[in-house]
Amino acid sequence: MAPLHPALARPAPGAGRLTLGLELPLDNDWAPARVHADREAGRPFGVPDLTGHTRLARLADRLGFAALWLRDVPLYDPVRFGDAGSVFETFTHLGHLAAVTENAVLGTGAIVLPLRDPLLAAKAAATVDVLSGGRMLLGLASGDRPVEYPLFGRDFETRGTAFREGVETLRAAWRTGPLELSRAGLGADRELEVLPRPVHPAGIPLAVAGGAQQTPEWIAEHADASLNYPRDLGALRLRTREWQELTDGGKPYLTPMVLDLREDPDAPPRPIRLGLGTGGKALRGHLEQMAALGVAHVSFNLRPNDRPVDEVLQELAEDVLPHFPTPVDRSSPAATPGGDGSEPPGGSRS
Repeated sequence: MAPLHPALARPAPGAGRLTLGLELPLDNDWAPARVHADREAGRPFGVPDLTGHTRLARLADRLGFAALWLRDVPLYDPVRFGDAGSVFETFTHLGHLAAVTENAVLGTGAIVLPLRDPLLAAKAAATVDVLSGGRMLLGLASGDRPVEYPLFGRDFETRGTAFREGVETLRAAWRTGPLELSRAGLGADRELEVLPRPVHPAGIPLAVAGGAQQTPEWIAEHADASLNYPRDLGALRLRTREWQELTDGGKPYLTPMVLDLREDPDAPPRPIRLGLGTGGKALRGHLEQMAALGVAHVSFNLRPNDRPVDEVLQELAEDVLPHFPTPVDRSSPAATPGGDGSEPPGGSRS
C-alpha cells in the first residue's frame, strides 16, 4: 500500500489514530446570546466577525490542531441558506493562512469545483501549496445551491459530469511534464505547463465531500480521502465500513462536527444540528468511538459556543488534544517533536 501524501498523513496518521482540526470562521456567531446581540444591532445572521481571524488562526496553529478548514460559499444567500461561510474568497484566504501559520494543514471543505475553471483552481491550489510549504489539502464538492450555477454560466443538472472532468484536469495540471488534455485537444507536444508545481511530486491530495454526484466506487478510485458529512454513530458505522471496503482500508475518512463545548466538563452529550453539545469528558469518549469506527480526522465548527472562541480553543488544547495528538513532520523546521512523535499538548512552540 502506497504511503499517504504528507499533507494527508498529518491529519490522517493511520493505525486507528484520530486527529482534530478546526473549521473556519473561528467565531461564535451562532450562539444564542450573539444571535440576539446581532439582531439588536441590525447585523445579518450567518455573517461572522472576522476581525480576530488572523490571531485565532495563529493560536490554533500554535496549540497543535492538525488542520484548518475553509468552506467555499461564493454568494451569501440569507433567504435560503443564511450562512456566509468564511466570507473571504477561499484561495485568497488560504494564501493569507499560509503566511500566518506554520504547521497546520490548510484544507477546503469544500471547493465547489463545477463553478470554477479547473485549470485556474489547479494553479491557485498549487500556489497555496508552495506558499505553505506543502500543506494544501484540496476538498472538492459538486455544490448544492442551484441559484449559483446560471450566475456563473454553469449548468446545475450536469454538475456531476463537470466535477469528473474537473478532477481529471486538476490531476493533469499537477502531473510532471507538459500538460496533456485530450478532451480539449491538447497534447504534450505543445509544451504547456501550469506553474507553480506543487511541492510534492504526487501533486495535491484530493478529498471528495459527500457524494459529489458520483458513485461510491468512482470516489474510492479517484479521491485520496472521503470528506463526509456528520452522522450519528450508527449511520457513521455503516458509512465508514463501506468506505473501508471500497478502499481496502487504505484511504482516510474525514468528517466535520459542529461543537458546542459546555463549560461543565461533566455535561452529558446532546445532539445538535450536525454535531454535539457536550462537556469535555463526554466529547473525548465520543471521539474515541469515532476513531474505533475508522474516522481519521474530525474538524470542529465552534460557531454555536456562547463562550469566547479562544477560551474554547484553550480548553480543547488542554483537555482533548492530548488524547488525539497531531503527528509532527520532522522535516519541518517549525516542528518541535514530542517524545512519541506527536506535538506536545498546548502546541509545538511557545
